[in-house]
Amino acid sequence: MTETDDAWFAGVDPGDAAAAAAAIREGAADEPRNWPALAVDSGFAADEAEYYDRLHAATVDAAREAARAAGRADDQQLIHALRAMDDAERTANELAERLEEWAGALLDVDADATGLDFAAVVAAHEPADATEERAVSLAQRAVDLRDERDDLRAFVERRAPEVAPNLAEMAGPVLAARLISLAGGLESLAKKPAGTVQVLGAEDALFAHLRGHAPSPKHGVIFTHEFVRGTRPDDRGSAARALAGKLAIAARIDHYAGERRASVHEDLRERMAMIRARAEGESDEATDGDDGGDVAGGDGAADAEVDDE
Repeated sequence: MTETDDAWFAGVDPGDAAAAAAAIREGAADEPRNWPALAVDSGFAADEAEYYDRLHAATVDAAREAARAAGRADDQQLIHALRAMDDAERTANELAERLEEWAGALLDVDADATGLDFAAVVAAHEPADATEERAVSLAQRAVDLRDERDDLRAFVERRAPEVAPNLAEMAGPVLAARLISLAGGLESLAKKPAGTVQVLGAEDALFAHLRGHAPSPKHGVIFTHEFVRGTRPDDRGSAARALAGKLAIAARIDHYAGERRASVHEDLRERMAMIRARAEGESDEATDGDDGGDVAGGDGAADAEVDDE
């Protein structure tokens, strides 16, 4: 809105809710003015009470549309797909456990199969009566959920590199999506310090440590990354800190620049090579030099010192 406008809703049809919401989203002013009086003078409202009623309706519509737009964002769709994948896997496994108890005694099937493999065997069984029919139907539901989980995983693996190319390359598509999910979005992840990224997914253990009930965690979900999981236990703190630092940088590049940068990936590979080379060649005296335990630089709870136990 400019100083020449008669009112915040100047030129807006009082019955056009979409136009009023657009005025809320796009309007601006250099200084406060008597908006109710200007709205009445411009014909947007008959009096001040009606102005505030229409203002309330317009702001609610604008907020609702903003929420819908945020929910349609690519990173939010990735989060929904990942959580749906986890839900499908959890539910399929629960159904498979129930099926083993039920159909294991009811049907004459391969006793060596377990879990979802057992469900697949039962799903292929030809039922002889109504009871077996229900067990076979349950098995088919479990198999369908397993297939849906696989399809969702394929979607996540395909979509994550489009949403966060550097993060997906560095962490792998599924771990990248999980970090975005735990943070609540790519923008939120990009704003987190490396120390917080390091312990995402280990909140329960971290809070237990802060209450004095447990040692501090060295890592959260990034433990699934080969750079952490594949490093000897004494050096996992250093590996987790190095990986978290680069993941935080990758998230910032993806959110603010949206372009792949080879240098950050090369830096991480060099750092991990140094950590592993030191682990292979260090002497007994050198082991006292770096316990690799503290969390990468950050703020708040995530800055707690990390044990190497």
